[in-house]
Amino acid sequence: MKKTIVATAVLGSFTLTAHAQSSVTLYGLIDAGISYVSNARAGTGHDSLVKYDDGVASGSRWGLRGNEDLGGGLKALFVLENGFNSGNGTLGQGGALFGRQAYVGLSKDTIGSLTFGRQYSFSTDYLGGSYSTGSQTAAGNYAYHINDVDQLVSSRINNAVKFNSVNFSGFTFGALYGFSNQAGAFAGAPAAGTTAAPVAGSSRAYSFGVNYANGPFGIGAAYTDIRYPSQAVPTFSTTITNVSTGNVRDLRTFGVGSRYAIGPATLWALYTNTRFETLTGAATTFTAYEAGAKYTFTPALTAGVGYTYMHLSNANTGHWNQADLSVDYALSKRTDVYALGIYQIAAGHNGTQDVQAQIGSSTSFFGPSGPGADSQLAFRVGMRLRF
Repeated sequence: MKKTIVATAVLGSFTLTAHAQSSVTLYGLIDAGISYVSNARAGTGHDSLVKYDDGVASGSRWGLRGNEDLGGGLKALFVLENGFNSGNGTLGQGGALFGRQAYVGLSKDTIGSLTFGRQYSFSTDYLGGSYSTGSQTAAGNYAYHINDVDQLVSSRINNAVKFNSVNFSGFTFGALYGFSNQAGAFAGAPAAGTTAAPVAGSSRAYSFGVNYANGPFGIGAAYTDIRYPSQAVPTFSTTITNVSTGNVRDLRTFGVGSRYAIGPATLWALYTNTRFETLTGAATTFTAYEAGAKYTFTPALTAGVGYTYMHLSNANTGHWNQADLSVDYALSKRTDVYALGIYQIAAGHNGTQDVQAQIGSSTSFFGPSGPGADSQLAFRVGMRLRF
């Protein structure tokens, strides 16, 4: 009888230990609200739009993450993350089941992690994640630069191998390479110098980043290069007035950002430079300068402001000035409500049309076939629930 009790106790102890050494977590976030956008109708007229809008402060998602302790500080890990629209239940990221993230890998507690799959570039990880109005306040996707041309919010790289270092006294760094998966096209097809259109799926990318965060101060830099971005699957879309990735051979972006906390206040600044090269060799450069601040009045109440100047240069030029204001109130640790207002004014002439105002990547805007609107205003009230 004693032997049976001892054996049962040992088995139970082993089972508990094994369970403690591995875990799987279900998590998610739903962001929903109502937005007003001025100058939002393509075609004729400058009609406003009132709409249900999803994923503005944060993209709606659900996911699974897990790890297994392999011993000696080595772990196996995975993340599967789905993006969706709470308004109609459809999949995001071009309809991919796990379009936000999907990777598996190994981590060592004294070195870092090596992961394989669909993953964020360091422009998103370091710059967009730490030094932008979009990440620091509830302004979210409305505050990010026009259609995310500089890859701050949604630069997800397919077929990627990624190294992320551990924190060395505040210093972290990493590198990523995304394979084109096309025979004879290690660097993306077709070869440089030809105007032939590449085949679907031939996009390749690489990205590097370095970041230092210690106490109230942080500074980071990142570089990302995407070959044939329009050929990424799920689809990749970046459109500014008369600038589309449909005929872009190469998208190169780099930037540096910094932030500093002073008691309940946080200040940040960010610079990015993005260059598009077309199949014919023509180049367009998009530059963004951003500064912002937020103040925590109480543990539940935070307000943020931001200003961004964006400049497009090629044969012609365009200029955008944007101001952001947002207020966020936490009802609990998992649920918050927010309100935001954003105003953008555009100037300049690009190609055959005037430069148009275009807030972020979530608002409707005048397309190339419609009359240009040189200003746009957006208001929103929304809520987020995390689980």
